[in-house]
Amino acid sequence: MNNIPRIISVRAISTDRLAVLFENGCERIFNCSALFSRPSFHLLKQPAFFRKVRVDPGGYGISWNDDIDLSEYELWTNGEETQ
Repeated sequence: MNNIPRIISVRAISTDRLAVLFENGCERIFNCSALFSRPSFHLLKQPAFFRKVRVDPGGYGISWNDDIDLSEYELWTNGEETQ
């Protein structure tokens, strides 16, 4: 986990996918659809709410509100690298 780069930016590119840019220049696409079935992530099914994603201070994760967030480790490990 020590070599996971921090996040520079994040944007919703569909109703269930995020494009995450890391400090090393790599961009990964993270599919959030598997999270939608979890009660704590149910708000992500609302497109307007999903688009409100932001990078946490320091680039150690992303969040939608105080209760819904993902770590840079999760996004880096399970995101699909783009070319």
